Amino acid sequence: MTTPSADWFYAQGSLAREGWESVVDQTISAWRYTGIRVAALAAGDSVFLAAEASERIVIPLAGSFTVRYTLANESAKRVQALAGRASVFHGPTDTLYLPTGTALSIAGAGRVAVAEAPTDTAHPVAYIPKADVPIELRGAGRSSRQVHNFGTPGSLAADRLIVCEVITPAENWSSYPPHKHDEYTPGKESSLEEIYYFETAVTRGQSGPETASPFGFMRTYSSEAGSIDILAEVHTGDVALVPFGWHGPCVAAPGYDLYYLNVMAGPDPDRSWRIRDDPAHGWIRDTWAGQEIDSRLPYTS
Repeated sequence: MTTPSADWFYAQGSLAREGWESVVDQTISAWRYTGIRVAALAAGDSVFLAAEASERIVIPLAGSFTVRYTLANESAKRVQALAGRASVFHGPTDTLYLPTGTALSIAGAGRVAVAEAPTDTAHPVAYIPKADVPIELRGAGRSSRQVHNFGTPGSLAADRLIVCEVITPAENWSSYPPHKHDEYTPGKESSLEEIYYFETAVTRGQSGPETASPFGFMRTYSSEAGSIDILAEVHTGDVALVPFGWHGPCVAAPGYDLYYLNVMAGPDPDRSWRIRDDPAHGWIRDTWAGQEIDSRLPYTS
C-alpha cells in the first residue's frame, strides 16, 4: 500500500502554527531529523524561537531582517542584520547559522525561513553574506538549474543540517535524474530526511496578467525503504516531505520559474549528501556532456 500524498505534501498555510505560516517538526508523525519554519512578516512584526536542542539557519526569502539571539550560557543578546533580497529569484541571500541551545527573535518585513535539525552538539555561529555564498550551475540544457550551497558540508560547519536552495528556470527540470538517499551505505549513499519548500513566479523578463497562477510539479515514488506516491502541483508556500523514496523531477512549467529550499538531516555518523540515481534514469546525466548551461542562468539581483 502506498502512503497517501496528504501525509507528505502540504499546501501553503496548512501547517500554520503560532504566528508561522508553516511549521514542520517532530510533531508530524514519523518525522525525526529535520524541521522548517516559514513566516510572512509586515513591518513591525517579529517571531520568536525559544532555546531548544536544535541547530538552525535563518534564511531571508524576500526582504531584510534583524536577528537578535542569545547563545547557551550567555545572558547578553547578540544582533545580526541580514540584508536579504527582493525575492528568491534574485540570487543568494545572507544567512545565519545558530548553534543548538540558542534563543532568537527575527524582525523585519518580508518572508523568512528557519531550517532546523535536532542536536546536542554545538558549532560556532556562522554569518554568511550573500557575496560569499557558493553558486553552482548544475546540469545542462533543459536540466540546467542554479544551486546556492550556503548550508552544505563544504560551506558550513554544522552537526546535522544540510541546506541549499535551487532555482529552476521556466520549462527546465531539476532534482533530476530521480535519486534517493534513504539507506546508509558508507561512501555511497546517505540516509537523510528531506524537506522541499517551494516558491513560484512568472519567469524573469516577462510580465504575466493578474490572473497568472505560477506553478510547477514535483514527483516522489517508492523505494525499498518505503512506499510513497506523490505527483503534486506546487505553488508558493507549499511543502513536500521526503522521508524515503526516489524523488524527482521538479518541473518548472512554461512561463513560470520554480524555487525550492532543501533541508536535509539524518542519523548517519557523518554529515554528507550522497545520493543514488534511479538506475532506470541515471544514464541521462551522460547526455549533458557537450550541452551548454541555460544562458538565462545565473539569476542574480
